[in-house]
Amino acid sequence: VRHMLVEAIHDCAKKFPQVAESVVGLLMELLSSTERTSLQVAMFVRAIVQEHPPLRPTLVPKLLDSLGDIASPPVMCVALWILGEYTNPEDALSTFDEIVKEVGSTPFALVEEKKPDKGAEAPKLVTKNVVLADGTYATQTSYTSAKPVEAVDNTPKLRKMIVHQGDIFVAETLAACLTKLLLLTPSPDKQRVARTVLILCSITKLAESGSSPSLAQRSSLSDCQERCSMCCRILLDPKTREVLKPILLNDGKKQLSAYLKKIADAQPKKKKEDTTPTSQADDLIHFRQLKSMTVSAGDVVDLDDGADLARATGYNKSNSLWDQESSHCYPLSGFADPVYAEALVTVHDYDIVLEILVINRTPNTLADLCVELSTMGDMKIVERPQAHTIGPLDQTTIRASIKVSSTETGHIFGTIVYTDMSTQEQKLIHLNDIHMDIMDYIRPASCTDELFRSMWAEFEWENKVAIATSITSLNEFLDHIVKSTKMKCLTDKPSKGDASSFLAANLYARSVFGEDALVNVSVEKKDDNDGKLAGYIRIRSKTQGIALSLGDRITSVQRGYLEKQ
Repeated sequence: VRHMLVEAIHDCAKKFPQVAESVVGLLMELLSSTERTSLQVAMFVRAIVQEHPPLRPTLVPKLLDSLGDIASPPVMCVALWILGEYTNPEDALSTFDEIVKEVGSTPFALVEEKKPDKGAEAPKLVTKNVVLADGTYATQTSYTSAKPVEAVDNTPKLRKMIVHQGDIFVAETLAACLTKLLLLTPSPDKQRVARTVLILCSITKLAESGSSPSLAQRSSLSDCQERCSMCCRILLDPKTREVLKPILLNDGKKQLSAYLKKIADAQPKKKKEDTTPTSQADDLIHFRQLKSMTVSAGDVVDLDDGADLARATGYNKSNSLWDQESSHCYPLSGFADPVYAEALVTVHDYDIVLEILVINRTPNTLADLCVELSTMGDMKIVERPQAHTIGPLDQTTIRASIKVSSTETGHIFGTIVYTDMSTQEQKLIHLNDIHMDIMDYIRPASCTDELFRSMWAEFEWENKVAIATSITSLNEFLDHIVKSTKMKCLTDKPSKGDASSFLAANLYARSVFGEDALVNVSVEKKDDNDGKLAGYIRIRSKTQGIALSLGDRITSVQRGYLEKQ
């Protein structure tokens, strides 16, 4: 809900820039949160500062005041980037001093030793006389110790991220921010330059130690060292400063402006079409239930009858309803069995309704015929089928209701038990399994690139599927995966004239249970592989079931395409 609220406020601030200042001030209180909403607010502040320059003198000092409360490393990176890009030259030195205060002393100690608490007293021996239950006296000895005083950690959060957590991304952004702030001043004093160089050397030493927790950060250690060495050259070499100063201070804003323009162009725009109204404001409204029988029996036909009938029956196009039902109809027994059964499966979000048609193909009456069902997976039978008595060559429909609790591939299996009245024998027929497809619960959805990356780093379950297909076109393979998995492609597709041999795309979908499904397609067309596609499809989700089920679906879709070809 908070994510949707921030998105709605962002859209309102774009339409009404005069209220953006008050809105952003309220949203900055969410920067201290550790949820995904804080990163979304940081992105929102960055877009507002870029698109509305008159708001920069007000919003940048507020962001500087909130710097000590930020607890998320990605949010800290965005905040430091904004301070380095949009701080006024008059406030550059004060901003520099505030950030350095949050960094603390140098060099950065990787492990800080705990100082012994001198104020803690040793336990004391206390002896006192007590009266027992029988009235006699006794001596009781006990040890008493002073209550330990909890140490308050006053370390700034920016220093914690760099020193304790070893976050290289935050350290690298800090190095660029301090360098930009010094470049904004006409002639930076030597003391601040020396302080910045010491911080850069400490960051480089931290990168060399390899204490970063994540693999992505450990792989970017060389980039961090190159960035720090470049910042040192800019601060110490006047010629290098003259060449790189315009690039460092202006290119970041240009790239952000191009990125925001690309996002705005990608959003669907409402087309203003001059359409004639189908009904006028003073037309009468007809209520079918209030019409008299004489009017209803006449030749007057309500124009909404056809639309209401189609909406009620779900019949929109010819053969669409029949195609939908036939695709969910499963034969449970064979034609040679004395009892033929088939099931029509209807999925309503959390509920699965089975309509089982049972046909007696014998000339005898079958008594106490019961369909006994069992489930495998996160499914629970709510309404079990009742027993019926079916006459010779007769048929009946038996209904069952099943509750679903998560997006996971499930199986429904069971037996038919009945008594033949002519021989009084009890017989049993094993039924075929009903495979519940995960596609019945998947719905295409959309999200921002920042939210996708945040969820990708947060979700722990991953399924990696190798690409094995006879499709030779990159776009055709991507369209086939998107259509087969009911997912939405978040990445712009390459044009038809694009001759690149590599394609990477992000797909996103959401289940009816609110579970997110993330898919990354990385495919390459290799010349040494006879022009066939090679690569991997990686699936990530918060639960194991949706990751495994979606992987099985993609594998079967590739094989199905091969068989079809």
